[in-house]
Amino acid sequence: MQKILVINPNSSESVTRGIDAAVEPLRMDGGPQIDCATLAEGPPGIETQQHVDGVIGPLLRLVREREADYAAFVIACYSDPGLHSLREVTRKPVLGISECGILTALTLGHRFGVIAILKKSIPRHLRYIGALGVGDRLAGELPVGLGVTELANEDRTYGRMVEVGRALRDDMGADVVVMGCAGMARYRAPLQEAIGIPVVEPTQAATAMAIGRVRLNWAGL
Repeated sequence: MQKILVINPNSSESVTRGIDAAVEPLRMDGGPQIDCATLAEGPPGIETQQHVDGVIGPLLRLVREREADYAAFVIACYSDPGLHSLREVTRKPVLGISECGILTALTLGHRFGVIAILKKSIPRHLRYIGALGVGDRLAGELPVGLGVTELANEDRTYGRMVEVGRALRDDMGADVVVMGCAGMARYRAPLQEAIGIPVVEPTQAATAMAIGRVRLNWAGL
């Protein structure tokens, strides 16, 4: 059976467990099998450009080591660390959750909003949106003001995400919202119900695309 490896580039096992739960609906009889892994060398949360740059080398080593075992790789961090470098070292599909989350959002609404973890994350995300050439479809991006490890506190996180999601919808005109961190995965369904517009969990979006690539044998093309 062909397999897909979803890699959490931070070292937080709780985030990996959330990612594993998020991709569970995509597991099906006949595969591809979906495995999740934690990058032990990563920081507890990827929150700065230095964190992003620092995990590229370990990610390259991991993909090289696992290339023979997996048909595709998903990088489960909203900064898509090392995405283009990883695509240079393997002909297997490599999907970044930010790129896939945004592209999925563009199929669900005209203007997308992004929920970031921290205010300092937003300039990094905006640079990436600019590089993708989709800035004219961005309604806006707002932070919840919580770090990656703090997202596990459901009482604080969910209420804040609802506030931010409603502000993106009502004040900025977003008609679809992208969750800007893999650590938010557990809140997608209740958040979508609370704000009444589509909410994209980017690891689900990237894994769904990876399944399509593997099933259609687009690997290496």
